Amino acid sequence: MIRTPAALAALIFAAACSPAKTDGIDPKGKSFDAVAPDEVVNLIGTEPFWNVTITGKTARYSNPDHPEGFDFAVTRFAGNGGMGFSGTLFEEPFTATLTPGQCSDGMSDRRFPFVATIALGGETREGCGYTDSQPFTGPAAP
Repeated sequence: MIRTPAALAALIFAAACSPAKTDGIDPKGKSFDAVAPDEVVNLIGTEPFWNVTITGKTARYSNPDHPEGFDFAVTRFAGNGGMGFSGTLFEEPFTATLTPGQCSDGMSDRRFPFVATIALGGETREGCGYTDSQPFTGPAAP
């Protein structure tokens, strides 16, 4: 039985990311490939503030209490309509998902090309994402 929001979110995303030929997202069952493997992926969220930067197979999680961040290994997976990264942070399962969609951080005039969600330590946090080739629009420093 699934008892935490993070476990439920991971299960739902895993099911949504399973390549399928009949789910209506892509009739050919093509996996999401809008982000190249060598691109830096940035995920940000507010309330509480958090940031995840993923470069290759390494992620760095930071927050206001630890602006220097914590590095950890991640594995990238792509599905039909989005992508994700999984790993272990603070001895807890970590999952980050990135799906196309206009996103606002609610605190600036920036607009982001991706919606981001992270699941960590029994909590699910929502935010926005961008990459090198698909940056946010708006002021550089809000």
